[in-house]
Formats: sequence, C-alpha cells, structure tokens
Amino acid sequence: MYFVYVLLCKNNSLYTGVTNNIERRFQEHKNSKGGHYTSAFKADKILYKEKHPDKSSALKREKQIKSWSRQQKIKVLGLRIN
Repeated sequence: MYFVYVLLCKNNSLYTGVTNNIERRFQEHKNSKGGHYTSAFKADKILYKEKHPDKSSALKREKQIKSWSRQQKIKVLGLRIN
C-alpha cells in the first residue's frame, strides 16, 4: 500500500509526495530528514492523503497533482488551509 500526500509547510506552501508509511515520512519531514524542500520550509501538517495499491499508481497520481496550480490543488482535493 502506498500513499500520495500533501503537506502544508510553515511558509504556507504545499508539498506533494509518495510513501508507503505516511506517519514515518511525515516525522522525517518535520525533523528535516525528508527532503530538501521540507528541510528548508518545515512541514507543518498533513492536509491530504490517498491510498494506492502500488508504487506505480501512486507516482502517476503524484505527478498529476504536482502539475496542478496551488488553487487547483485546493479546489480539487478539498484542502483546508487555515
């Protein structure tokens, strides 16, 4: 089982990624061990996650979501940014 997720960062930006363990990956992002972007802009909370049966489908969905504008992500995924 894989997940596509969207994080809200401390600078109010959105970060999209893929993992097979969402809680572990979120903690890595929060502890600046999850990638360059979240090391710089600090992950704040998980806004969205969806399950996928395999890595391939999760990566395809991640690519699709990353191609969207911020406003499309908020609208299509129903994100609540407060």
